[in-house]
Amino acid sequence: MTSENNTTQKPSRVLRSRIVGMVTGDKVNKTRKVVFEYLSRHSKYNKYIKRKTVLHVHDEKNESHVGDHVEVMQCRPYSKTKSYRLVRIVTRGPQIDLSAITGEASQMFERRKPDAQAAAPVGQA
Repeated sequence: MTSENNTTQKPSRVLRSRIVGMVTGDKVNKTRKVVFEYLSRHSKYNKYIKRKTVLHVHDEKNESHVGDHVEVMQCRPYSKTKSYRLVRIVTRGPQIDLSAITGEASQMFERRKPDAQAAAPVGQA
């Protein structure tokens, strides 16, 4: 046995493209919707047009939320539409207080249960 066989080096991996975008959707478990905006020049009018690309990103730990700027990297397909994964969170977005939505506002739309005395016929009270 020689030491040359043990020190064989693996071929280096090709650098994959990394994109920085903003998270716009985090409703699905371990999946984020990231929007990448860019400017492109119109061929006829030579005016810059704002374009956007929507990427579905795999977030294993569910650590990013709506409004965060994240760095994503291309990888093997996780599903039909998801072929990027989260590398890191560049900046955190503003935190939204959801207590107002789940508190008083949701109680206004709930149906009130009628009282037992109010539900009883008038003659039997």
